[in-house]
Amino acid sequence: MGMVLGTFSMQTKQVIYRRDKVDDELEMTMVCHRPEGLEQLEAQTNFSKQELQVLYRGFKNECPSGVVNEETFKHIYAQFFPHGDASTYAHYLFRAFDTTNNGSIKFEEFVMGLSTLLRGTVRDKLEWTFHLYDINRDGFISKEEMTDIVRAIYDMMGKYTYPALKGDVPKQHVDAFFQKMDKNKDGVVTLEEFVLACQEDETMMRSMQLFENVM
Repeated sequence: MGMVLGTFSMQTKQVIYRRDKVDDELEMTMVCHRPEGLEQLEAQTNFSKQELQVLYRGFKNECPSGVVNEETFKHIYAQFFPHGDASTYAHYLFRAFDTTNNGSIKFEEFVMGLSTLLRGTVRDKLEWTFHLYDINRDGFISKEEMTDIVRAIYDMMGKYTYPALKGDVPKQHVDAFFQKMDKNKDGVVTLEEFVLACQEDETMMRSMQLFENVM
């Protein structure tokens, strides 16, 4: 879980500080999709207008059309993990950001997700992460879904980070974590079970602090 949140922190620092200086007004011409007004986004997120300007410039630099598709997202994300295979995890992450389920991420969706992960309450962050793990979006996390996500994280981090990693380590990790989460032993984890287990785990709560004061 900490690795999941840590990767967001790493990537977001790169995006936010890509530009040292930003003009006072956004250049929103020559793009296929124009985001909502900054005032509206400022009201909907925990970012200031200036922070939204910085984020928009970074987003537009990578995605001139104003939207990002999955292949572009994977390409961008892979740059942060050159020693591993980030494609599977990036796929899951893309689906979590793509709240409209239309195969592309608009700037609004991007900053709403970042706002939750960087500036949201602990509950907000846990709910977002739950939806990331809930691959089939049925409102529950199965052991298979959790294993898929954890395995994707290990693949992304690469053999240079985990040189002695054996094939059954992700499964062992999930078995132990799932046992703690599945309070009623029905084989799936609900949102409330997920939140409660995380809040009871000090290590989990420390991982939440990765998002404090990032910006």
